[in-house]
Amino acid sequence: MKVASIHEIKQELSTLPPGELVELCLRLAKFKKESKELLTYLLFESHSLDGYMASVKEFIALEFDGLGTGNLYFAKKTLRKILRITNKHIRFTGSKQAEVELLLFFCGKMRRSGIKMEKSVQLVNLYTQQLRKIEKALETLHEDLQYDYRRQLDNLTFV
Repeated sequence: MKVASIHEIKQELSTLPPGELVELCLRLAKFKKESKELLTYLLFESHSLDGYMASVKEFIALEFDGLGTGNLYFAKKTLRKILRITNKHIRFTGSKQAEVELLLFFCGKMRRSGIKMEKSVQLVNLYTQQLRKIEKALETLHEDLQYDYRRQLDNLTFV
């Protein structure tokens, strides 16, 4: 079966009556949890980006509070899980500013978590990869925001 392009889907959706469009959205939301989460964001939370980022930061903080630093293997697994969820929320917003802010928050929490990152090459690589993503997203922001976020980023780089 050939999958239609976004353009073709957009054209077809524009021809549907509103009631049928609602039914299609509900049916789509039933199949995958992430689709339902995205629809929830778009309908209820997209009007307040700051409030949404605050709730995501609160979730990240709660996950870091439950992070065990004793066993490095489990700490790595939990960090990857937190990062996966953070990236999902970044995709939902579609905002470079939200990406920078959430990744800075994640890296700050990771740095202060008490995990011995220097003992794990994977954790060092994960951390530096996030710093590179922040750098790349920073380049697209306004100069004033770049200055503010760059100061935060400088505090997170390895010495």
